[in-house]
Amino acid sequence: MRKQPNFPDPKRILFVRIENSFRSQIAEAFACIYGGNEVTASSAGSKPSGKVHPRAVAAMKELGYDLTLHTSKSLSEIPDVEFDVAVTMGCGDECPMVRAKRRESWDIPDPKSLPPEGVTAIRDLIGRKVEELLAGPAQ
Repeated sequence: MRKQPNFPDPKRILFVRIENSFRSQIAEAFACIYGGNEVTASSAGSKPSGKVHPRAVAAMKELGYDLTLHTSKSLSEIPDVEFDVAVTMGCGDECPMVRAKRRESWDIPDPKSLPPEGVTAIRDLIGRKVEELLAGPAQ
């Protein structure tokens, strides 16, 4: 299929966490929601858990997004491309480098042991950060 000349390639964004089960999954979901066809969002982990955390699923269900369609993925499962933006989410040295034009590190607390209102606050923080990311420059 030939690329249409008037349609730019979507911005490629990768969200990286260790387990790829909670924060990075929520960030990927928000990038899909807010970015539409202008964004190709992915998430992956350096040591994926193999499942999306049920509390993340519940938090996104409150907004009408079905996170059960997502899977916890390894970095080896993501496309071998240069991403426009790679966002690490508190994994420090355990987040290997991926090819990206720009890198960001978001220090977002782990919501796993928080009460429901804490999980909601983390979800909403991630949503705002994704909105800011998408509103910013491409590089």
